Amino acid sequence: MLLTLKKQKFNLFIKTIFLKSLVAFFATGLFAVDSHSKFLSSDKDSSLLLKPFPSLNDEQYDEFILGRSFFVIPWVEAPSITTARDGLGPLFNANTCVSCHPANGRGTLLNDGLTSRSLIARLSIDSDSLIKSDLHKSLLEKKGFIPEPTYGNQLAMNGIHGVDFEGKIRIDFEEVNVHFPDGEKQILLKPKYSLENLNYGPLNNNANVSYRIAPTLNGIGLIELISQKDILANVDENDKDADGISGRANYVYSNITKKEELGKYTWKASVAFLKEQVAGAASNDMGLTTSIFPNENCTEFQKACNEADKAKDAIDLPDERLDAVTYYLKNIKTYDAKKTKEYNEGLEIFEQISCAKCHISSFDTNKGFKISPFSDFLLHNMGEELADGRVEFKADKNEWRTAPLWGLALHEKINKEKPRLLHDGRARTFQEAILWHGGEASNSKENYMNLPKEKREKLIKFLEEL
Repeated sequence: MLLTLKKQKFNLFIKTIFLKSLVAFFATGLFAVDSHSKFLSSDKDSSLLLKPFPSLNDEQYDEFILGRSFFVIPWVEAPSITTARDGLGPLFNANTCVSCHPANGRGTLLNDGLTSRSLIARLSIDSDSLIKSDLHKSLLEKKGFIPEPTYGNQLAMNGIHGVDFEGKIRIDFEEVNVHFPDGEKQILLKPKYSLENLNYGPLNNNANVSYRIAPTLNGIGLIELISQKDILANVDENDKDADGISGRANYVYSNITKKEELGKYTWKASVAFLKEQVAGAASNDMGLTTSIFPNENCTEFQKACNEADKAKDAIDLPDERLDAVTYYLKNIKTYDAKKTKEYNEGLEIFEQISCAKCHISSFDTNKGFKISPFSDFLLHNMGEELADGRVEFKADKNEWRTAPLWGLALHEKINKEKPRLLHDGRARTFQEAILWHGGEASNSKENYMNLPKEKREKLIKFLEEL
C-alpha cells in the first residue's frame, strides 16, 4: 500500500514537471516561432512591405487600410472638395509618402538623370558660430538644431499655386581612387552637392546643408519592440573596452511626452517615437500640420506662403488619421534574410572584421522573438569624409546612427536598380559604402581591405541578401 502511494505521488510529480515544461515550451518556443512568422518573412517580394500581418482582425485591418490610404493617395492643396486630403503645402517636396518611399522601400538618388524626390536637403545654422540667444537656446533644446532663417528646416522643391518653390538640388561627382593591398582598384564617387534656383534669396552665411536619402521602412514598426535597456547596453561613450568604438545614445526632446527621450529614428537618431517621425515627415516633406507640429512650414520671409489659402480644418492630418498611418507602418511585414549556409559564412566574416560591433545582428523583442536590424541605434563618429557638419540634439557633426541594413535586399526588386547607400546615396555598392567608412569604423574598413578577395566577395553577397 505504501509503495503504491509513493508510486502515485512520483507519477504526479513527473506529470507536473512535464506540464510545466510544456507550458514553458509553448510560451518561449512555439509562440515565439508563431510570432516570428507573423511579423517576418524571407520572401524577396517587391510587394512584401505593403502586406499586413496576417493576424489582424477586421477592426485592425480597417485601421491598417485607413492608414495606408493616407500614406499612398496624393494630398491636394486647399481649398478643395477633397477635404479629407487637402492642406498640401504651401511648400512641399512630395504629395504622397510613397513618392519618397516606393513600395515602403528605400528611396532612389536619381530619376531619369534628375535628382529624385527621395533626396532632401536639411537646413540649419551652425550654432557654434553664434552667440546663443534665448530663442536659439530654446530651439536647440526643443528641435535639436537652429533652422535656417529664410528657408526653415528643409528645402522645399515644390510649392502650391502662387507660392514659389524654395530651390533645387544639383549633384555632381568627383572620382576618388582606392587601392587594395592585393592590387584591386575601386573608384568612389565623392558627391559635390549644391543648391540652385533659390527663390527666396541666399542662405544665411552660417547655414549648413545636410543631404539625405529616404531610408527603407522595412522593420520600422518593430524597433519599438526592442527594450531601451538592450539598446543602452551597447553604449560605450568613453570606449572603456579600448576597441576604438564608442557608441553614444542620442537623447532628444519629444513633442509627444514633452520631455527628453531616447532617440531611435532618423539618420541621427533625433526622434524618439514612430508617431513623431510620421508627423515630422508630414510637416517637412508635405507641409501637413498635425497636433504634434501644428504650424505651417513657412518662415517670416515667405509672404505668399504665409498668405496662402488654408484648409477647412486647422489640422491637416488629425490624430485619428495620424494614428492610422502610424498603425499601418507598425503592422507591415518585415523582410528577414534566410539563415542559409552562405548567410552564416558571411555573418562570420562580418563579425571577424568587427562590423557587427555597430551593426548588431540581432535583438530580442518583447514579443518573444528575435529581429535582425543590423544596427545598434546608437551614434558613432564616422570620420570627416562622411561628416555633414550638422548637430541634432546630442548628435555631433560627424556622428550618425548606425544605419539598419535589413530590407536592402528588396530595393532592386522594388526599383529595378541596386540601392544607393549611405545617408546621401553616394555609394553604388556595399564595397563603396565600406570604403567610405572612417572614424570609429576605420579599423573595420582596413580589416575588410586586407581580406582575401574570396572573403570580400562572400561578405558582399551576404550584405546584398540582408
